[in-house]
Amino acid sequence: MRTARALWGATHPGPSLVVTALSLALGLAAGLEPWRLVILVVAVFAGQVSVGLSNDAIDLFRDATVGRSDKPLVRGDTRVRTAWIAAFASLGVAIVLSAVLGWGMLLAHVVALVSAWSYNAGLKATPASLAPFLVSFGIFPSLATLSAPDPQPAALWATIAGAVLGAAVHLTNVLPDLDDDRRTGVRGLPHRLGAAASVVLAVAGIVLAAVAVLVGSLAEGAPAAAMIPFAVVVAIIAGAVLLRMRRRGPDRTGFRLVMAAALVLAAQLVVGSSLS
Repeated sequence: MRTARALWGATHPGPSLVVTALSLALGLAAGLEPWRLVILVVAVFAGQVSVGLSNDAIDLFRDATVGRSDKPLVRGDTRVRTAWIAAFASLGVAIVLSAVLGWGMLLAHVVALVSAWSYNAGLKATPASLAPFLVSFGIFPSLATLSAPDPQPAALWATIAGAVLGAAVHLTNVLPDLDDDRRTGVRGLPHRLGAAASVVLAVAGIVLAAVAVLVGSLAEGAPAAAMIPFAVVVAIIAGAVLLRMRRRGPDRTGFRLVMAAALVLAAQLVVGSSLS
Protein backbone atom coordinates (compact mmCIF):
# COMPACT_ATOMS: atom_id res chain seq x y z
CA MET A 1 0.00 0.00 0.00
CA ARG A 2 2.84 2.36 0.76
CA THR A 3 4.29 1.80 -2.70
CA ALA A 4 0.89 2.32 -4.32
CA ARG A 5 0.36 5.57 -2.41
CA ALA A 6 3.84 6.76 -3.35
CA LEU A 7 3.33 5.98 -7.02
CA TRP A 8 -0.03 7.71 -7.02
CA GLY A 9 1.52 10.77 -5.40
CA ALA A 10 4.19 10.82 -8.11
CA THR A 11 1.63 10.91 -10.92
CA HIS A 12 0.77 14.57 -10.22
CA PRO A 13 -2.72 13.35 -9.29
CA GLY A 14 -4.51 16.71 -9.41
CA PRO A 15 -3.63 17.61 -13.01
CA SER A 16 -3.94 13.97 -14.08
CA LEU A 17 -7.52 13.79 -12.80
CA VAL A 18 -8.43 17.15 -14.34
CA VAL A 19 -7.12 16.11 -17.77
CA THR A 20 -8.99 12.81 -17.43
CA ALA A 21 -12.17 14.71 -16.59
CA LEU A 22 -11.60 16.87 -19.66
CA SER A 23 -11.42 13.76 -21.82
CA LEU A 24 -14.74 12.60 -20.37
CA ALA A 25 -16.35 15.95 -21.16
CA LEU A 26 -14.95 16.00 -24.69
CA GLY A 27 -16.12 12.45 -25.25
CA LEU A 28 -19.62 13.39 -24.12
CA ALA A 29 -19.58 16.44 -26.39
CA ALA A 30 -18.52 14.21 -29.28
CA GLY A 31 -21.45 11.88 -28.60
CA LEU A 32 -19.33 8.76 -28.09
CA GLU A 33 -20.99 5.46 -27.35
CA PRO A 34 -20.55 4.38 -23.69
CA TRP A 35 -17.93 1.72 -24.41
CA ARG A 36 -15.89 4.10 -26.54
CA LEU A 37 -16.18 6.78 -23.86
CA VAL A 38 -14.92 4.41 -21.15
CA ILE A 39 -11.93 3.32 -23.22
CA LEU A 40 -11.09 6.93 -24.11
CA VAL A 41 -11.15 8.02 -20.47
CA VAL A 42 -9.05 5.06 -19.26
CA ALA A 43 -6.55 5.53 -22.10
CA VAL A 44 -6.13 9.22 -21.30
CA PHE A 45 -5.83 8.49 -17.57
CA ALA A 46 -3.15 5.86 -18.20
CA GLY A 47 -1.27 8.26 -20.44
CA GLN A 48 -1.37 10.98 -17.80
CA VAL A 49 -0.11 8.55 -15.17
CA SER A 50 2.85 7.71 -17.40
CA VAL A 51 3.65 11.39 -17.96
CA GLY A 52 3.49 12.24 -14.27
CA LEU A 53 5.60 9.29 -13.17
CA SER A 54 8.24 9.91 -15.83
CA ASN A 55 8.41 13.56 -14.79
CA ASP A 56 9.16 12.75 -11.16
CA ALA A 57 11.58 9.94 -12.08
CA ILE A 58 13.56 12.17 -14.44
CA ASP A 59 13.53 15.10 -12.01
CA LEU A 60 14.53 13.06 -8.95
CA PHE A 61 18.03 14.55 -8.71
CA ARG A 62 16.78 18.11 -9.27
CA ASP A 63 13.97 17.71 -6.75
CA ALA A 64 16.37 16.27 -4.16
CA THR A 65 18.83 19.10 -4.77
CA VAL A 66 16.24 21.78 -3.92
CA GLY A 67 14.71 19.82 -1.05
CA ARG A 68 11.32 18.91 -2.55
CA SER A 69 10.20 16.80 0.39
CA ASP A 70 6.66 16.79 -1.03
CA LYS A 71 7.84 14.40 -3.74
CA PRO A 72 7.42 10.67 -2.87
CA LEU A 73 10.57 9.67 -4.76
CA VAL A 74 12.64 12.26 -2.92
CA ARG A 75 11.31 10.98 0.41
CA GLY A 76 12.24 7.46 -0.59
CA ASP A 77 8.68 6.15 -0.30
CA THR A 78 9.32 3.99 -3.36
CA ARG A 79 12.26 3.27 -5.64
CA VAL A 80 12.81 5.14 -8.87
CA ARG A 81 13.04 1.80 -10.68
CA THR A 82 9.51 0.99 -9.53
CA ALA A 83 8.32 4.36 -10.80
CA TRP A 84 9.87 3.70 -14.21
CA ILE A 85 8.25 0.27 -14.45
CA ALA A 86 4.86 1.79 -13.57
CA ALA A 87 5.39 4.63 -16.06
CA PHE A 88 6.14 2.32 -18.98
CA ALA A 89 3.34 -0.07 -17.99
CA SER A 90 0.88 2.83 -17.96
CA LEU A 91 2.21 4.03 -21.30
CA GLY A 92 1.63 0.57 -22.73
CA VAL A 93 -1.95 0.52 -21.46
CA ALA A 94 -2.60 3.95 -22.99
CA ILE A 95 -1.26 2.83 -26.38
CA VAL A 96 -3.14 -0.48 -26.46
CA LEU A 97 -6.46 1.11 -25.50
CA SER A 98 -5.95 3.89 -28.03
CA ALA A 99 -5.46 1.27 -30.74
CA VAL A 100 -8.84 -0.24 -29.85
CA LEU A 101 -10.43 3.09 -30.79
CA GLY A 102 -8.77 3.22 -34.19
CA TRP A 103 -5.56 4.20 -35.95
CA GLY A 104 -6.39 7.90 -35.92
CA MET A 105 -6.82 7.96 -32.16
CA LEU A 106 -3.70 5.83 -31.70
CA LEU A 107 -1.53 8.13 -33.81
CA ALA A 108 -2.87 11.29 -32.19
CA HIS A 109 -2.44 9.96 -28.65
CA VAL A 110 1.07 8.69 -29.36
CA VAL A 111 2.09 12.10 -30.72
CA ALA A 112 0.59 13.84 -27.68
CA LEU A 113 2.36 11.48 -25.28
CA VAL A 114 5.71 11.68 -27.10
CA SER A 115 5.38 15.45 -26.91
CA ALA A 116 4.67 15.34 -23.17
CA TRP A 117 7.52 12.92 -22.46
CA SER A 118 9.90 15.08 -24.53
CA TYR A 119 9.13 17.97 -22.20
CA ASN A 120 10.05 15.83 -19.21
CA ALA A 121 13.15 14.50 -20.95
CA GLY A 122 14.75 17.88 -21.59
CA LEU A 123 12.67 20.41 -23.52
CA LYS A 124 11.58 21.96 -20.22
CA ALA A 125 15.08 23.42 -19.90
CA THR A 126 15.09 25.10 -23.32
CA PRO A 127 13.39 28.09 -24.96
CA ALA A 128 11.13 25.53 -26.69
CA SER A 129 9.56 24.46 -23.38
CA LEU A 130 6.18 25.79 -24.52
CA ALA A 131 6.09 23.62 -27.66
CA PRO A 132 5.05 20.32 -26.01
CA PHE A 133 2.08 22.03 -24.36
CA LEU A 134 0.97 23.60 -27.64
CA VAL A 135 1.23 20.23 -29.37
CA SER A 136 -0.25 17.96 -26.69
CA PHE A 137 -3.11 20.24 -25.67
CA GLY A 138 -3.74 21.20 -29.28
CA ILE A 139 -4.16 17.53 -30.18
CA PHE A 140 -6.19 16.76 -27.06
CA PRO A 141 -9.68 17.72 -28.39
CA SER A 142 -9.10 15.42 -31.36
CA LEU A 143 -8.67 12.39 -29.11
CA ALA A 144 -12.44 12.37 -28.58
CA THR A 145 -13.47 13.02 -32.18
CA LEU A 146 -10.97 10.46 -33.49
CA SER A 147 -12.48 7.89 -31.13
CA ALA A 148 -15.86 8.10 -32.88
CA PRO A 149 -17.09 5.50 -35.41
CA ASP A 150 -16.54 8.14 -38.11
CA PRO A 151 -13.18 9.51 -36.91
CA GLN A 152 -12.12 13.02 -37.80
CA PRO A 153 -9.90 15.70 -36.25
CA ALA A 154 -11.50 18.23 -33.95
CA ALA A 155 -12.62 21.56 -35.38
CA LEU A 156 -9.89 24.16 -35.84
CA TRP A 157 -11.38 26.37 -33.13
CA ALA A 158 -11.19 23.49 -30.61
CA THR A 159 -7.57 22.82 -31.54
CA ILE A 160 -6.70 26.50 -31.08
CA ALA A 161 -8.50 26.60 -27.74
CA GLY A 162 -6.64 23.52 -26.54
CA ALA A 163 -3.25 24.83 -27.64
CA VAL A 164 -3.52 28.27 -26.06
CA LEU A 165 -4.96 26.81 -22.88
CA GLY A 166 -1.99 24.45 -22.79
CA ALA A 167 0.30 27.46 -23.05
CA ALA A 168 -1.46 29.01 -20.05
CA VAL A 169 -1.04 25.77 -18.11
CA HIS A 170 2.71 25.74 -18.72
CA LEU A 171 3.25 29.42 -18.00
CA THR A 172 1.44 29.32 -14.65
CA ASN A 173 2.61 25.88 -13.53
CA VAL A 174 6.32 26.64 -13.53
CA LEU A 175 6.19 30.11 -11.97
CA PRO A 176 6.39 29.00 -8.31
CA ASP A 177 9.52 26.98 -9.13
CA LEU A 178 11.48 29.59 -11.08
CA ASP A 179 14.20 30.05 -8.45
CA ASP A 180 14.58 26.32 -7.77
CA ASP A 181 14.72 25.61 -11.49
CA ARG A 182 17.49 28.14 -12.03
CA ARG A 183 19.55 26.43 -9.31
CA THR A 184 19.34 23.15 -11.22
CA GLY A 185 19.94 24.55 -14.70
CA VAL A 186 16.36 24.62 -15.98
CA ARG A 187 15.71 27.72 -18.08
CA GLY A 188 12.56 27.24 -20.09
CA LEU A 189 10.61 29.96 -21.85
CA PRO A 190 8.87 31.29 -18.69
CA HIS A 191 12.26 31.58 -16.96
CA ARG A 192 13.55 33.69 -19.83
CA LEU A 193 10.41 35.83 -20.09
CA GLY A 194 10.10 36.44 -16.36
CA ALA A 195 7.11 36.07 -14.07
CA ALA A 196 5.29 39.26 -15.08
CA ALA A 197 5.34 38.58 -18.83
CA SER A 198 4.45 34.93 -18.29
CA VAL A 199 1.35 35.84 -16.29
CA VAL A 200 0.18 38.28 -18.96
CA LEU A 201 0.65 35.67 -21.70
CA ALA A 202 -1.14 33.04 -19.60
CA VAL A 203 -4.13 35.33 -19.10
CA ALA A 204 -4.18 36.10 -22.82
CA GLY A 205 -4.21 32.36 -23.49
CA ILE A 206 -7.19 31.81 -21.21
CA VAL A 207 -9.14 34.63 -22.84
CA LEU A 208 -8.28 33.44 -26.37
CA ALA A 209 -9.41 29.92 -25.48
CA ALA A 210 -12.72 31.27 -24.19
CA VAL A 211 -13.25 33.30 -27.37
CA ALA A 212 -12.41 30.32 -29.59
CA VAL A 213 -14.85 28.02 -27.78
CA LEU A 214 -17.57 30.66 -27.75
CA VAL A 215 -17.24 31.44 -31.47
CA GLY A 216 -17.01 27.76 -32.34
CA SER A 217 -20.04 26.81 -30.25
CA LEU A 218 -22.14 29.60 -31.75
CA ALA A 219 -21.05 28.65 -35.27
CA GLU A 220 -22.25 25.10 -34.63
CA GLY A 221 -25.69 26.29 -33.59
CA ALA A 222 -25.51 26.54 -29.80
CA PRO A 223 -27.68 29.37 -28.42
CA ALA A 224 -25.81 32.50 -27.35
CA ALA A 225 -27.84 32.80 -24.14
CA ALA A 226 -26.48 29.47 -22.96
CA MET A 227 -22.90 29.96 -24.15
CA ILE A 228 -22.06 33.52 -23.12
CA PRO A 229 -22.29 32.86 -19.34
CA PHE A 230 -19.54 30.25 -19.65
CA ALA A 231 -17.31 32.74 -21.47
CA VAL A 232 -17.98 35.32 -18.76
CA VAL A 233 -16.97 32.86 -16.04
CA VAL A 234 -13.72 32.06 -17.85
CA ALA A 235 -13.03 35.79 -18.28
CA ILE A 236 -13.52 36.25 -14.53
CA ILE A 237 -11.10 33.40 -13.87
CA ALA A 238 -8.56 35.03 -16.19
CA GLY A 239 -8.90 38.27 -14.24
CA ALA A 240 -8.48 36.36 -10.99
CA VAL A 241 -5.24 34.81 -12.25
CA LEU A 242 -3.85 38.23 -13.11
CA LEU A 243 -4.97 39.82 -9.84
CA ARG A 244 -3.81 36.93 -7.65
CA MET A 245 -0.34 36.72 -9.12
CA ARG A 246 0.20 40.46 -9.11
CA ARG A 247 -0.81 40.74 -5.45
CA ARG A 248 0.59 37.52 -4.00
CA GLY A 249 3.33 36.62 -6.45
CA PRO A 250 3.69 33.29 -8.26
CA ASP A 251 2.07 30.37 -6.45
CA ARG A 252 0.06 27.24 -7.27
CA THR A 253 -3.23 29.13 -7.23
CA GLY A 254 -2.71 30.52 -10.73
CA PHE A 255 -2.19 27.03 -12.12
CA ARG A 256 -5.30 25.73 -10.32
CA LEU A 257 -7.35 28.59 -11.74
CA VAL A 258 -6.19 27.75 -15.26
CA MET A 259 -7.28 24.14 -14.77
CA ALA A 260 -10.61 25.40 -13.46
CA ALA A 261 -11.00 27.48 -16.63
CA ALA A 262 -10.35 24.34 -18.68
CA LEU A 263 -13.13 22.51 -16.84
CA VAL A 264 -15.55 25.39 -17.44
CA LEU A 265 -14.76 25.37 -21.15
CA ALA A 266 -15.24 21.60 -21.24
CA ALA A 267 -18.64 22.00 -19.59
CA GLN A 268 -19.47 24.63 -22.20
CA LEU A 269 -18.68 22.13 -24.96
CA VAL A 270 -20.94 19.51 -23.39
CA VAL A 271 -23.82 21.96 -23.00
CA GLY A 272 -23.28 23.41 -26.45
CA SER A 273 -23.32 20.00 -28.11
CA SER A 274 -26.59 19.10 -26.40
CA LEU A 275 -28.28 22.33 -27.49
CA SER A 276 -26.97 22.69 -31.03
